[in-house]
Amino acid sequence: MGFTIEDMLTLSGDRYQLSMIAGHRGWSNSISWVLMIEDFTILRHFVGKELAVTTAMGFDSEEKLMTLVRELNDHHASGLVVNTGFYIDEIPQPVIDLCDEVDLPLVIVPWEIYITDMIKDLSVRIFLQGMTDEQIIAAFIKAITSPDQAVAAKQDLLQYFDVDGEFQIVLLHTPGLDTMDTVERRRIGYRMELFLENITHNCSFFYYDSSFVLVCNDLPADVTEKVLTDFEKRVVLRMPEIRYYIGISSRVMNLENLSVAYRRARAALDMAIATGNNRICFDDMGIYRLLSLVSDKALLREMSRDLLRPLISYDEKHDSQYVETLETYLALEGSFLAMSEKMFIHRNTLMYRINKIKKILGTDLSTAEEKLNYQIACLILHMD
Repeated sequence: MGFTIEDMLTLSGDRYQLSMIAGHRGWSNSISWVLMIEDFTILRHFVGKELAVTTAMGFDSEEKLMTLVRELNDHHASGLVVNTGFYIDEIPQPVIDLCDEVDLPLVIVPWEIYITDMIKDLSVRIFLQGMTDEQIIAAFIKAITSPDQAVAAKQDLLQYFDVDGEFQIVLLHTPGLDTMDTVERRRIGYRMELFLENITHNCSFFYYDSSFVLVCNDLPADVTEKVLTDFEKRVVLRMPEIRYYIGISSRVMNLENLSVAYRRARAALDMAIATGNNRICFDDMGIYRLLSLVSDKALLREMSRDLLRPLISYDEKHDSQYVETLETYLALEGSFLAMSEKMFIHRNTLMYRINKIKKILGTDLSTAEEKLNYQIACLILHMD
């Protein structure tokens, strides 16, 4: 997950006397680069994940600092480091409260520290971590696309992950990712990564095959759930214009099964997009787990259309909902009472419809095999 605020405090905190005083929930924010900021002009160069460093020369009042924090939050910065002791002695409490509110890490460094040395040091660490991350991403993609190369990928990842442990893949998608230019896609990726709060170095986040990929290694289920729930809240709050979908794989053991996890996450994502649900877990998909992993999608469509074509044609011609009625009838095991309560239609009307449906299809739906075939055919319709 890159070089984070936590890494900065752990590796360089003592050397530069860094102290984090607010925005602690953003401690896992990744840092893409370090930029000095003494006025608002440079903000136009922020695309996300930048760590802003200031002497407060241009932000020497509570009002100016408050505005700076809001702007950095709007530009999805990783955090703010303030060099205190000359232009500003103490950070006003309202500024601290605002950083806590928006989860923007606020770090102070004493005036006696040469911040140019600090920035150079951090920039080198970020650059080196970036190179490592690229190697990690390449290894994960190798494991996803070529299971037979998983052994080689294991060697690349061995020092960073528990390659024999548990893996899970989460796919995050927003429409149009594959047609965006690289800068815009990177900007959205930076924002999404920042919203994945409390994800540490047992995860990797990257773009692949029209979606953002989050690979989790030995991450407890309750932690994953909290991360995704908090992520969804932040997307709605900070990027309300973005339509997003999430597909979650089963948990698999060993890196060699990462390709299995990826296929299942992709199936869950496809189902989320098809049904309009924001988040779907593969393990919750029931029989769709089998249907979604059939590689010959044309065969599935043919099976469904062959059985339901007479009913689909009738609905199109008469503007009826006989396919929906049949699906409900099969799902509720033929209970007209349950159907009536669910569809708000009188039982006599439903009985008439089912008899008509049987005539249109040329079957009386008397055997379990017939019912199963039509139920599966109805389910396949939802996969288109």
